[in-house]
Amino acid sequence: MGDVDVLVVGAGPVGLTAACELRRRGVRCRTVDRLPAPQPFAKAVGIQPRTLEIWDLMGVARQVLEAAAPFRGQLIYVNGAEQARIEMTLPPDVPYRFAALPQYATERILAERLACWGTDVERGTELVGFEQDADEVRACLALPSGAQEWIRTRFLLGCDGAHSLVRTALGLSFEGGSFPEEYMLGDVEVDWELPHGYAVRAMHQTDGRTDDLLVCIPLPGRNRYRMSMLVPPELSLSPQPREGDVAHGLEAGPAPGLPHIQAVLDRLSPQPTRASSLRWSSVFRISHRLVDRYGAGRVFVAGDAAHIHPPTGAQGMNTGIQDAYNLAWKVALAVRSDASDGLLGSYHAERHPVGEEVVRRTVRHAGSGVQADPDDPSTVIRREAQLLVGYRGSPIVGPDRQPPEGPAAGDRAPDCDGLRHDLTTFPSRLFDLLRGPDHTLLLYADDAAQLAPYEEMVASARRGAHGQLRAWVVAAPHLPADGLALPVVHDGLDAFRKVYGARGGEGFLIRPDGYLGLREAPVSATGLRAHLALTFRG
Repeated sequence: MGDVDVLVVGAGPVGLTAACELRRRGVRCRTVDRLPAPQPFAKAVGIQPRTLEIWDLMGVARQVLEAAAPFRGQLIYVNGAEQARIEMTLPPDVPYRFAALPQYATERILAERLACWGTDVERGTELVGFEQDADEVRACLALPSGAQEWIRTRFLLGCDGAHSLVRTALGLSFEGGSFPEEYMLGDVEVDWELPHGYAVRAMHQTDGRTDDLLVCIPLPGRNRYRMSMLVPPELSLSPQPREGDVAHGLEAGPAPGLPHIQAVLDRLSPQPTRASSLRWSSVFRISHRLVDRYGAGRVFVAGDAAHIHPPTGAQGMNTGIQDAYNLAWKVALAVRSDASDGLLGSYHAERHPVGEEVVRRTVRHAGSGVQADPDDPSTVIRREAQLLVGYRGSPIVGPDRQPPEGPAAGDRAPDCDGLRHDLTTFPSRLFDLLRGPDHTLLLYADDAAQLAPYEEMVASARRGAHGQLRAWVVAAPHLPADGLALPVVHDGLDAFRKVYGARGGEGFLIRPDGYLGLREAPVSATGLRAHLALTFRG
């Protein structure tokens, strides 16, 4: 029986994110997947700006930018006439835009990153059972040779998809239902002259009811799209799913061919066009379900193992990646015995409400489309970009007080530009200071008197964080900070003060997942230590 700190089950984008973040923190982990090879399918293709921010902090943003294509907006047609053009524009404080990237490329990039830490995915290796007690999990793996291996692990992460064995074995409920419609997917090229980078949603409606549908998501390449549409009768799979069945994802059975896709394009395409270069196709069904708990004991679920819903707005994979990003740093602290008693419980407290909101919203949008959302368009876009996900009220987040300006504790820590370091001739972004596995303390100063207690305050905070905290002084443009034994950047464009609503002497503690854990004005050693005790053991 082997020993490992964490066993990650599933090597899709969610499991690979968790494994990368664990290995980045020095955690010994194994990542297993029952499939003998990665799937070459462009299943989840929409990449949200928040996911790109996460990949920036993980160190893979450059590889993604090399492989991805811009996703500029959506064109909506009803009965052949253009009804709307949605532009996916975001304010300048958001460093990344919407993108399209086939899932197989996402998995390749993350697997290569994982390999940099000396860890490869163990393919053809399936979890067949586990048991746990207060101290460990004992898991049984079926190996490619046909033999079985029992391993001991401190924690087990179930990132094993909609049909998760981990979820089932834990006895978690997975309440929801299935949509009656069947769909087909196809990865094709077309020769139309519609604007590049725009999704196309074309519907036929009778008496206001949609009875035919075509959705085309742009992919890297010239006029290449992942298209989804209703299944014709000859490809229909089976009777409706039984109550309790999880009918979600790609299905075995006859695959659509180019003639099936061309027939839909002939009916619904805004311009006459011919489909070609079919890379892959499949039939799929959609369900909407959510677990009652995101874990039990030393075992947790993330991604499709915890929540499934319509693909509207490309929320599924991106939400799962955020699950894994939220969970991994907490598990790493627990592996090192540095975690407070309540830290692992905060995973469910923070992520279950997010999953609940995403399932509810995507089910609502599935019938009417994102464009029918009643909220202000700028709010809709920021929410679809997952920039509004937050953890106010979390048991490990500071007091839920709305500051006069800027983000509150529990909100995403926004980026800003124009920070200047004495050793560089070019400006830096705030995200440049946040890359790393630890908490980051930002101390704002606009008066020299505020600098005096900072060194002792940081030393105290580092002790409370078991050394896992970095600190920067963000000084107003005019303020000299020579001779300070802490790293300093100047807020050269006054952008940090404006974006964060920073006041002189205020401190901002940013968690490893890029969320604001605490903001305190004036910042104090006592306040920092009390807050850190919510995350770190005493």
